[in-house]
Amino acid sequence: MAKKSRVKNRQAAAAPADGPNPRAACPCGSGKRYKACHGAAGGAFVGRPFEGLPGECDLVALRELVPSATASLSIKGYESVPVTLGTLLPGAAPAMSRDSGEVWVGLQVQHNYGDVSRDVAATLVQALEQRAAGESGIFGLTSAPGDGPRLQDLVLNADLDITVHEGFDWWLADVEDKGDFEHALEHANESVLPTQRLTSVDAAYWTSVGSKEHLRWVMPEPEDALLTALARLHVSGGDVIVPDARFVGMFRAHGLLAPVWDLPVGTGAEALEEPAVAFRSALDEALADTSEIIPEVRSARAGLANRQVTIR
Repeated sequence: MAKKSRVKNRQAAAAPADGPNPRAACPCGSGKRYKACHGAAGGAFVGRPFEGLPGECDLVALRELVPSATASLSIKGYESVPVTLGTLLPGAAPAMSRDSGEVWVGLQVQHNYGDVSRDVAATLVQALEQRAAGESGIFGLTSAPGDGPRLQDLVLNADLDITVHEGFDWWLADVEDKGDFEHALEHANESVLPTQRLTSVDAAYWTSVGSKEHLRWVMPEPEDALLTALARLHVSGGDVIVPDARFVGMFRAHGLLAPVWDLPVGTGAEALEEPAVAFRSALDEALADTSEIIPEVRSARAGLANRQVTIR
């Protein structure tokens, strides 16, 4: 028994101090050990890959929560090339150099080599280089991209102007003959849930699933501070966005939390604008509250922590 303990201690000591323990659960949330997940994929896991980018919270939402949305990017060294960042591209392509001269890059892709920002940047650079050579096509990754640039090294935008779409008709915006694509577009549009981005606050998205409506709001604050602030509001009854709404939990994605509310059917996005501003103000006050955490708040915080779903 003592020998096994010494072996475990040596293994723990051998684990890099600045990275995940190879034998521990991978921080991506897959449930696998790190050495069998991102540790084996050739790229160190970056828990908050979009940090420092304009619209970080919106990027997380577009990657994980929003079905169809776009934003224009200005890219260093390619300022004259129209670049569109999209949620999901045709065929789930990571990046495309279009016949029209545009370059598109997608956030919702199949691969993940540990640093989403570097993955997206690598496919974007491939498409831009081929565009410069006069070539069009689809580009992606079959292995970890290595020590290339990240989006933070490429994007020149001071902010992101997000457009949420009702479907994927933007896929054909630069195509003259749409006949061959009509069926595929119709099929893709059937999968899109009605979604709107609130205009009064950042990165808050209303969506309808038919029998329910939800508000999903990606927030930039550190997890511990945000959980405590939300717990304070819960105890005081201040976490109700609109009457009969219910705060049901939160997603954890790419280093950020996205609180989720169930809404009465028929609420719609417009009715959330003013309440969202009021809630943001109350949340800021709760975040600034340095008073002692009373038992009720501590209990509520533990309950909130148990109502988190990690998205890879």
